[in-house]
Amino acid sequence: MLAKRIIPCLDIKNGTTVKGTNFVNFRNAGDPVELGKQYSEQGADELVYLDITASHEGRKTFTELVKKIAARINIPFTVGGGINELQDVDRLLQAGADKVSVNSAAIRNPQLIEDIAAHFGSQVCVVAIDANFEQGEWGCYLNGGRIPTGKRLFDWAKEAEDRGAGEILFTSMTHDGVKTGYPNEALASLAERLHIPVIASGGAGEKEHFRDAFVLGKADAALAASVFHFGEIDIGELKQYLRNEGIEVRL
Repeated sequence: MLAKRIIPCLDIKNGTTVKGTNFVNFRNAGDPVELGKQYSEQGADELVYLDITASHEGRKTFTELVKKIAARINIPFTVGGGINELQDVDRLLQAGADKVSVNSAAIRNPQLIEDIAAHFGSQVCVVAIDANFEQGEWGCYLNGGRIPTGKRLFDWAKEAEDRGAGEILFTSMTHDGVKTGYPNEALASLAERLHIPVIASGGAGEKEHFRDAFVLGKADAALAASVFHFGEIDIGELKQYLRNEGIEVRL
């Protein structure tokens, strides 16, 4: 059985780590390189860095910052935001990233998923999906949760897998930052439909929420931000708790 992964997520805006609630109301959370190093030392399995305004502002992701991160941490990390073409992927991998996360660009041009998988391998391509639960179904959004797309979560996730995505990172906008737990029902539905790993994102507030994402949501990894950034949950203690609950994690 594959070990479940704990993944701190660092949302970057103007070179600083920030954290919001329901994709708005951001506050400063610290230096992204130092935080990444700290999480690596605490036992995080991977990191995700997202340039959260790159797509909205129409610019490229932070290559120089990626180089600094790669020089300081020794665990795999994924970079996302403003990735629209193969040259962007190549630039970020050359700078030291292990994987890239595509969201808005993949919805606008699904062929991008196939191209990344063909050129760099499926393991490099994480398709991130921001979805909101409204009128009884999960709708996908573009540009950091700003623009509804008309696509439905389960259909789009399956298409992304079929096109070569290596993982799905599903963020619930409904649960983001409110700390009441992950969307376990939707996660379980994704896990049943897909053959690739599903990363849960949005809703972590306490250790039990991580357990539930793995047990009830059948997620392969759980991503969180504010509980780590503001010292509410220690990653080492979280992993020990999960191990005590019978969940396979790397200690």
